[in-house]
Amino acid sequence: MSPPQPVATPVWGIVVFFALAVAGLFYVKWSPYYHRAFVAAGQHAIGNSILMGKASAAPPASLQAALDYAWAYGKAIWQAMVLGLLLGSAVQALLPPRWIAKTLGRTGFGSVAAGGMLSLPGMMCTCCAAPVVVGLRQQRASAGGAIAFWLGNTVLNPATLVFMGFVLGWHWTALRLVLGVLMVFGTGYLVSRLATPIDAVAARAQLHTAVTAAEGQAATGGTFARWMRILARMTLRLVPEYLVLVLLLGAARAWLFPHIGPDIGNEVLWIAALAVAGMLFVIPTAGEVPIIQAMLSLGMAAGPAGALLMTLPPISLPSLVMVGRSFPTKVLALVVVSVLAFGLAGGFLAVLLRF
Repeated sequence: MSPPQPVATPVWGIVVFFALAVAGLFYVKWSPYYHRAFVAAGQHAIGNSILMGKASAAPPASLQAALDYAWAYGKAIWQAMVLGLLLGSAVQALLPPRWIAKTLGRTGFGSVAAGGMLSLPGMMCTCCAAPVVVGLRQQRASAGGAIAFWLGNTVLNPATLVFMGFVLGWHWTALRLVLGVLMVFGTGYLVSRLATPIDAVAARAQLHTAVTAAEGQAATGGTFARWMRILARMTLRLVPEYLVLVLLLGAARAWLFPHIGPDIGNEVLWIAALAVAGMLFVIPTAGEVPIIQAMLSLGMAAGPAGALLMTLPPISLPSLVMVGRSFPTKVLALVVVSVLAFGLAGGFLAVLLRF
């Protein structure tokens, strides 16, 4: 007797996912960034620094500073966060698990390359991409592929690279692009190398369980209800802790970023300190461009600016917490070390190349 054939994922679910992805990204990302590119070209600016506005220092740590930053940041990213939650839950409920496994589930460089390339249309900030990364991991995407997707959304964002060229100069874009490619695909590959044969066996077993569960839902007609349950669960788990950390970082801006001026030079200590601060802090998509522009105009040296160029966008304390349950601790530690290393490289190269 032949084994039963697997139940196909409903076609309507796949259609809904891609319609949501295209329409959502067009409304939230592609169309606004297209118009902002003309603003960047004409005005050589895309707005004030969200970190400290037009001042030379962030406001002192206080409840008001926390609320002000959370409000400004929330207005900038709330639509993208809603889209990220919708897509992160839809990945789990509407796409066939075998698709994710075939594209991103292997432990070799192929999944890393696929993850990095798939990130390019997303243009999400690190926190808005985090729910999608969580969803991919739930569908058994490999750690290397998911990390490449996560980092690529921010570091290789085509719109940000264009804004950067018009606002900061194309030499900054070139620096970001070269180091960004190495960060996204190099870090993803190193993460994939952490997987052991035992991990691969466990991943295959988990994939089989996920496929069986998804097919069972499809057979009983519960796909939409499952999507809503996953969406509610992700929202309740990720959003509260995210909001708390954004408030804390908003209050701590003055501690992470001291008075900005000519006294912040190209010394190794300043480059390292700004690299760490940038890695911890949370910003909206392309927020690093006006931040660095403001700091350079206040006299800060190019070395610390190069460090921020590479550490502000890819990860943050809130986004690390959001994906914390989806990766082993050693993977997240490797990502943190890698981002800091590229931050130092960005700073030293900016000095060496006389930016």
